[in-house]
Amino acid sequence: MSNDTSAQPQKFTYKIHLLPFAAAVAVSLGVVASTFIAASTWKELRKRPDKNNIRITGSARKRIVSDLIQWSAMVEATAPERTAAYMALKSGTDKAVAFLKAEGLKVEEIQARSASVTEVFETVQEDKVLPGTTVALRSEKRVPKGFHATQLITVSSANVALIEKASREITTLLEQGVDVTSHAPSYYYTRLGELKLEMLAEAAKDARSRADNILGSAGNTSVGKLVYADMGIININAANSTGTSNEGNNDTSSCEKDIITIVHAEYEVK
Repeated sequence: MSNDTSAQPQKFTYKIHLLPFAAAVAVSLGVVASTFIAASTWKELRKRPDKNNIRITGSARKRIVSDLIQWSAMVEATAPERTAAYMALKSGTDKAVAFLKAEGLKVEEIQARSASVTEVFETVQEDKVLPGTTVALRSEKRVPKGFHATQLITVSSANVALIEKASREITTLLEQGVDVTSHAPSYYYTRLGELKLEMLAEAAKDARSRADNILGSAGNTSVGKLVYADMGIININAANSTGTSNEGNNDTSSCEKDIITIVHAEYEVK
């Protein structure tokens, strides 16, 4: 296998050469699943005496803490007239931004999106009796009910704890007459690229260690040169979650996450 990693595609592929289910179980069940993979791999080797190779799966898992948070809040206002709705919205947005600054957020971390003002209608049903009859016809019409204005405030910051606190407490502005809704924050880890390389190396070491243990316990055999290897799906889950997918998970709902990498390798048997 070529050692030129620059030629490898950036997209991770999921090529399963042995026990596709065992790869997922190995991540979620730890030591018990590791034993299952090792035993099953050795059974596969014994079934194929014509090929003097061993195929093995290695995995690595690491807890990471997000270093970037993105969050948004929606400010709303209603009024009978368009201008009044906009002015009420502007007052609410100004109070929300002032609140965030008072919480310690930097000006450059806060962005107020463009305001939107739309007319609101209500559907009303009317029954009209035809002249000279008792027959009533029902009709509907749209009646103007005023104007609804909205504006989204977004925040992006490396100060995760500060933004979490602000996202929980901004709804106290409701007591001041500000109609504000806080959305759930999204959490990211900005050094994920370099960490993936580190984790794939750890998974490759784990694969070699498994192969050494399997063949060492068999006696009169040892691990030869690496003849093939590929990267499995990388899953980034909420802390302590065992979820996997064929496309790879990328959790943004939790501050603490577990990154799980898998490597499939094939070695010669000496």
